[in-house]
Amino acid sequence: MAFRFDYRDVTAFKVLLVLSFMYGLMSALVYSIVHLKFVKPLDFDAPLDRFSEARAIQHVRVLADEIGDRQEGRPGLREAAVYIKTQLEGIKERAGPKFRIEIEENVVNGSFNMIFLGHSISLGYRNHTNIVMRISSTDSQDTDPSVLMNGHFDGPLSSPGAGDCGSCVASMLELARLTVDSGWIPPRPIIFLFNGAEELFMLGAHGFMKAHKWRDSVGAVINVEASGTGGLDLVCQSGPSSWPSSVYAQSAIYPMAHSAAQDVFPVIPGDTDYRIFSQDYGDIPGLDIIFLIGGYYYHTSHDTVDRLLPGSVQARGDNLFNVLKAFSNSSKLQNAHDRASFEATGIKNKDERAIFFDYLTWFMIYYSRSRATVLHGIPIVIFITVPFFLRLLNSGLHSWFVTYSDFVKGMMIHATGKMLAIIFPIAFSVLRLLFSGYAMSWFAHPFLAFMMFIPCSLLGLLIPRILWSHFPLSQDAMLLKTSKEALSDEARFWGAFGFYAMLTMAYLVAGLTGGFLTFIVATSMLPAWIFFCISINFYGRRSLRSTLFYVVPLIPCITYSVYFGGFVVQFLIEKMGMMGAFPSPYGYYIQDIVVAAAVGAVTGWCVGPLLPICGLWLARSSVLQFLLHLTVLALALSSQFFPYSTGAHKRVVFQHTFVTADANQIVESSFDFSVVDSNSFLFLFKFAPEVAKELHIGPEFSLEAANISQRETWMVLFPVSFLFSKSLKFPATSDEISKQYEYFPYLSTSKPHTTSGDGSRRVYLELSLGSLEEVWVAVLNITGPLSNWSFADNKVPVPEIVDGGPPSYICRLSGSSHENWTFWLEARSPENLRVEVAVLDQVLVDEAKKLKGLFPDWTDVTAYSSFRSSYTF
Repeated sequence: MAFRFDYRDVTAFKVLLVLSFMYGLMSALVYSIVHLKFVKPLDFDAPLDRFSEARAIQHVRVLADEIGDRQEGRPGLREAAVYIKTQLEGIKERAGPKFRIEIEENVVNGSFNMIFLGHSISLGYRNHTNIVMRISSTDSQDTDPSVLMNGHFDGPLSSPGAGDCGSCVASMLELARLTVDSGWIPPRPIIFLFNGAEELFMLGAHGFMKAHKWRDSVGAVINVEASGTGGLDLVCQSGPSSWPSSVYAQSAIYPMAHSAAQDVFPVIPGDTDYRIFSQDYGDIPGLDIIFLIGGYYYHTSHDTVDRLLPGSVQARGDNLFNVLKAFSNSSKLQNAHDRASFEATGIKNKDERAIFFDYLTWFMIYYSRSRATVLHGIPIVIFITVPFFLRLLNSGLHSWFVTYSDFVKGMMIHATGKMLAIIFPIAFSVLRLLFSGYAMSWFAHPFLAFMMFIPCSLLGLLIPRILWSHFPLSQDAMLLKTSKEALSDEARFWGAFGFYAMLTMAYLVAGLTGGFLTFIVATSMLPAWIFFCISINFYGRRSLRSTLFYVVPLIPCITYSVYFGGFVVQFLIEKMGMMGAFPSPYGYYIQDIVVAAAVGAVTGWCVGPLLPICGLWLARSSVLQFLLHLTVLALALSSQFFPYSTGAHKRVVFQHTFVTADANQIVESSFDFSVVDSNSFLFLFKFAPEVAKELHIGPEFSLEAANISQRETWMVLFPVSFLFSKSLKFPATSDEISKQYEYFPYLSTSKPHTTSGDGSRRVYLELSLGSLEEVWVAVLNITGPLSNWSFADNKVPVPEIVDGGPPSYICRLSGSSHENWTFWLEARSPENLRVEVAVLDQVLVDEAKKLKGLFPDWTDVTAYSSFRSSYTF
């Protein structure tokens, strides 16, 4: 088929090419910023009064490479604590006479209830280690308000934890050294908390807040975390008052913060120690600062030193040292007693969440909620009043009404384009999956997501402009003595402006802090429109020069949109590999739909402000055909790319399950597998033939006929196990485990039960972990008439209802000891209490090690042994 272009088509493609080049330059700039290419790491021999990434990386290398596995139950965790304390002792020895430095090693124990990942759970812990360092002046008091910096040195299962969170510990060690070697004596004490139990659901932080002598002195907290291996070190949460974000805005060298992150963080499947300090147990003002790029390696065996992004630790260290100084100098720093006194007298140091965001890490904009109420309301006021000033003074109320009617039509047309910009990518993503053998082809190749979904998103944006090429005006151009083109441009512009003004107001009314995103767009469109209106007096309305005068003032706004939107899409793509597997048949489409919708929304946000004027040139059938062909070509090309690579692994959970009947009897042994993305086991076994062969899986294998691993099989990972869907079970032998361990976990009564006057009975139990060597956690699932227990200050959590079963009370126990766990359960009736026990041991028998080794290098396998048993009392 031959294309016949007229001069307008040629002009359209010229405009498309220029805009593509502009967005390409912006994308290159954003990539360098997000990956901190502009930050030069300092070498090991850098001046002692400067933070050095090389010195910090040396600590990471010791923790992640030399010590290695730092999980609870493994010797590496204790070795890490010794290393950290030794480094702190060395810093103390170098300190001058004006410093007062205290170092403590604390063993924490406790129990509490919490909601994690939307599920109710009780946590009991013992013998976890925290290392605490307090740096202050010689005349400081224990009650002086202090600044707490927290980071954890324990690692997740099967991971060396270089990013999460060896990089955090290393940064804190270098900051402690820098504080002493720079000669800066903090005006208020600085507390460095190296906690040894975050991966076990924030137990180390809870132990500090419940028992440490300095807990009430903490006036501000900085929680340092990692959900990747570097890149943007983003302030994801700030509060409960707004002054911590204000301090950060004024002091950070490379500000990286968006208050919009606080709007979405609660729905992300995860949590940090910030929750313990600032929400659940401390109400301490603070910041939650997290590495977010490099999520491919998060909680995998590939979270190694070489994966850390250069410049990331340097930027983090430079920022944190300045923020530490600013916090310690702040007049708003108060200890717990002072905060309580202020609240008791009605004078609160707390206000509503502020609005803040950085511009390309160059500078940061911060304003209070009260100011946002005024500022964010201005665009909607302008949208409503503009018709009045344009028409009412000259033509009366009727003219104002029809003008406003045209503006609303323009807003609806713009909103339609925005919706189609999201719908089209979703539709094409589903269409691709109907003809493709696998999902998530973009996972290891993020550029594919942009190639596939940006053209069809632009297609959706432009379709309303073509359908309404002649704007349905309510105004009479002859009566107003102007052209229809002028009125159409005016209606399209103010309609688009009104769309962003409405969204800004919606954010404000909803109490969210992300309204700055649309506020920036709305306020940037105004000068662009003014310049356009001026330029048409010189070059005409249909001149490319006039269009240029509209585009140029929008460049700073568009650049920010590309920066924020590009980061969001990259973050989402990297996290899709651990989002969870959803039930078929729809679960197969979830990840692709999420990414397609995200790219569509970001494209609409980045391109939308240009459409009122640039749409005139781009809304050509030839351009739409080109975008459609480009989409189809990208979809076809994507099928040639494998979804995973050695830098973007498919995550597999491998549990060697043993069902025991008593302390030394194995009833059943099985290999249980689960995946956490939309490519099922059919995909895995197809491209991992050695694994399929070892499990005796033939070509006739189907998920419908396979032996399904039930959800209770994965109880030891509760509630993370709810990310799994349709796990598989294969038979395994039990000979090796019987030779390796003499005794298995076993629950028994420790003394006779008692009965109270109201008929309730109390059962006294003792849990032995047998001779298991590397226990991570033990999980109890209690069903029956439970009315009380000895955990969590005798408070029973909200029961869980799993797959329509009876109410379950889940308790997760952790911490090594030579003594058994002892506790009591109280039943309100004679009916039996049923207790299911699951214990996670990190030791694998040779048979399981061999099977794990057969998985290809594009997979990451988290493997462990689980011992399950059931009892009634």
